[in-house]
Amino acid sequence: MRHELVIFDNSGVLADSEGPANRVLALELTAAGFPTTFGEAAERYLGTSFADLASLITRRTGRELPAGFQARFHERLMGEFARELTAVPGVEETLDHLDALTVPYCVASNDSSDRLAVSLGRTGLAARTRGRTFGSDLVPRPKPAPDLFLHAAQHFGVDPAACLVIEDSEIGVRAARAAGMTVYGFATLTPPSRLGEAHRVFTSMAELRELITALFPAPLQETRR
Repeated sequence: MRHELVIFDNSGVLADSEGPANRVLALELTAAGFPTTFGEAAERYLGTSFADLASLITRRTGRELPAGFQARFHERLMGEFARELTAVPGVEETLDHLDALTVPYCVASNDSSDRLAVSLGRTGLAARTRGRTFGSDLVPRPKPAPDLFLHAAQHFGVDPAACLVIEDSEIGVRAARAAGMTVYGFATLTPPSRLGEAHRVFTSMAELRELITALFPAPLQETRR
């Protein structure tokens, strides 16, 4: 089956946000009485929705996050994003490449729609993805359930088997696999060995453009929106 749609995760794939997000998360968890290093935050919680993060912490520690934790974390994170959030190097060129191949693309993230909008705005990608962004609050179950990816495919009228997903977390890779989609793993904070369920693993946007060229060798004459 010919591929017809590319679905990008946002944090760590389009936005260079996993560093700030996991740094803030580690600081806030530690301040709340759950000592956590940056490395532990990235290893345990990268790619999770906030609801799943809270559940994981409760299962790990036997205690619930304190009231107001999510609001404090969100406020501090938005401050970090305002100061330093940028697009992942090479993202603009990758989207240009897809445009040249006439391959449609969208964003499907475990971030809430509000946080996703802020992130895309700060990175300068909002105009390029307007009307093609899907946050986890739009579906009953976030990743690693397949719901969000299936929702995006349905929006475009594309068979899930014709979708290519770009993910940087184990959770995202599992969600794409569960949706019956091809998935390429972007090894940044997540080591390549932990993305082994992906069909391919890459380490730079330049490498991804080469993989896209191989998968979409000629411009699509017709695309379904």
